[in-house]
Amino acid sequence: MLNEPGAAATMQRVENRAGKYLTFFLASEEYGLQILKVHEIMGVMPITRVPRTPSFVRGVINLRGKVIPIVDLRSKFGMESAAASAENCIIVVQVHGAQTGVIVDRVSEVSDIAESQIEDAPSFGSDVQTDYLLGIAKSSDRVRLLLDIERVLSTQDVVDLRAVRADASETA
Repeated sequence: MLNEPGAAATMQRVENRAGKYLTFFLASEEYGLQILKVHEIMGVMPITRVPRTPSFVRGVINLRGKVIPIVDLRSKFGMESAAASAENCIIVVQVHGAQTGVIVDRVSEVSDIAESQIEDAPSFGSDVQTDYLLGIAKSSDRVRLLLDIERVLSTQDVVDLRAVRADASETA
């Protein structure tokens, strides 16, 4: 079976799932990001809206002299928006060689998740894409959706976000 195209990549992806994850909430659902993709966590700061951007792009921030695009994960996942709160955070991640901030409802903890706790995402049929999930981590009292942030923010999204950053830098 390993001779099938893509089988080696699938095995590599499965083997790399265990490790440390930053967990956070969107609504009542808990998600996890591989800690090695996380650059920093910070409170929400003023965001400058950039016209003609996708609805999930909230705008840009100036982070120590560097323009960082900000994505609203609720909007990206098609969830309804929620009122801003003091618990909202921006998680700055490194994706496709660029830093991007994602807004989450609240950060939970850093968890060490073993491979034995991770199951593949179930299939919901051909109409539902779940390739952005590394897997589903389960423990006795909770379930966490482990995100592949490189797939959540696709290459095209990152190209669009770089254009947003460039436009914002030119007008600053």
